Amino acid sequence: MYSDATLKERTSSVIRSDFASKKAGDVMSRKVETIPLDWSVQRLATFLVDHDISGAPVVDESGQLCGMVSVTDIVRQTGSGLLDLDPRDDAFYKGLVDCALSREEMRSFHESVDETILVSDIMTPVVFEVGSETPLTEVADAMVKGHIHRVVVSDNGRLKGIVSALDLLSLIAK
Repeated sequence: MYSDATLKERTSSVIRSDFASKKAGDVMSRKVETIPLDWSVQRLATFLVDHDISGAPVVDESGQLCGMVSVTDIVRQTGSGLLDLDPRDDAFYKGLVDCALSREEMRSFHESVDETILVSDIMTPVVFEVGSETPLTEVADAMVKGHIHRVVVSDNGRLKGIVSALDLLSLIAK
C-alpha cells in the first residue's frame, strides 16, 4: 500500500508523462465554429449556447482569423457593476457560497443586451496560435501564463482546431 504522498507523486508523474508525450494535434477539437466580426452580441450569445461552447475564433469576411470571443467578453460588456471586478479575485464568488438568492435577486442578474454592440467591439484581438506538433506541455504553459482558456491550432496559416482547457482536463480525467 502506498502512502498518500507517494500515490500523489506517482499520479502526478503519470500525468506529466502523458502530457509530455502528447502534441496539440492529438487533443485538439477539430470541428471549429467561427464567429463573424459583424454579429451582434445577442446573436453571439445564442450561437454559443446552441453549440454548447464558451468561445470561438473571430474571422473577417474573407475568413481571416482576427480575434477570439468568449462568454467572458460578453459578461465584461453586458454586466453592470461586475465590469470592475478583477477576474482573478474570487472574493465575489466566495461571497455567494451558501447564499440563497430569491427569485427577484436572481432576475436582477439578467442584463439586456444592446443590439448595436458587435463581436468586433468585444472580442480579444490577440490570438494564441500553436502548430499541431506543439508539445502539450507548451500549450498548457501558454494557457496558464496568458490566463486564457483556448488556443488556436494552425498549420501553414490554416485553422486546424482548438485546444481548450476542457480538452486538457479531459486528458487528465482519462
